[in-house]
Amino acid sequence: MAIALVTKFQPYVDEQFATESRKMLLTNQYYDWSGAHSIKLYKITTASMNDYGRSGPSTGNWSRYGIVQGLDATTEELTLKKDRSFTFAIDQLDEDETEHNLKAATALSRQMREVIIPEVDTYTYGVMVAGAGYKPAAIALTAENIYSEILKANNALDNAEVPETERQIVVTPDVYALMKKCKDIVLETDIGNDLRLKGVISNLDGCNVIKVPASRLPKNFGFMIAHPCACAAPTKLETYNVHTNPPGISGQLVEGRIVYDAFVLENKAKAIYYQALATSAA
Repeated sequence: MAIALVTKFQPYVDEQFATESRKMLLTNQYYDWSGAHSIKLYKITTASMNDYGRSGPSTGNWSRYGIVQGLDATTEELTLKKDRSFTFAIDQLDEDETEHNLKAATALSRQMREVIIPEVDTYTYGVMVAGAGYKPAAIALTAENIYSEILKANNALDNAEVPETERQIVVTPDVYALMKKCKDIVLETDIGNDLRLKGVISNLDGCNVIKVPASRLPKNFGFMIAHPCACAAPTKLETYNVHTNPPGISGQLVEGRIVYDAFVLENKAKAIYYQALATSAA
């Protein structure tokens, strides 16, 4: 006797896990690209200090204040390089016959969560690592040395006169596990809900600790301490469209475009400290 068993589809989708972006805590949106594809920032020098000539100017100089100096005003140009897009179609019957699990709104949300945000994050973190002002030799991080290495990094930023507030420590889940095992580290986990929603999980040595999946960070990433003033990460254009029954398609056509980039400013590079993992440790 043969029995045909029933296969029943549920009105749910087995979604992939996807971490929200942490980029906003690490970068800034200070500059405006409206109406332009490139912008230029001035870098202006200062004058040296002199001993005032109270009894009169020195020989060959007419001013008691010292030799008159000129100030240099050079520029650095920031040109947007990333102009990315995607498109896909959903047939009208495909939507109907999948119990509306395949529909434009949720598919677009999934595209943003699983594709767009990871791409932008990965690119931005890569730019920050490449442009870091401090990049010591790669080492093996352990529960015994992780705290001293973080203190060394913060000390470097202190000596560079980087603002002490708003510093962020970026770690992978593996490195965060080392921090929790370190007997010298006491993580301050009493974090405000607004910061938790942005991805801050604790505070250490005056810095917010942010945990980022290793898949979005450069290979052999150890940790990075950064102040948001160092990296400008503009998104000039971000547009998503859903067209119903466009020419040639019975259903919905989804299109998206995002124009973005990331720049480590030359005079702010020392506000980023990147510690790589030694290959064997990684």
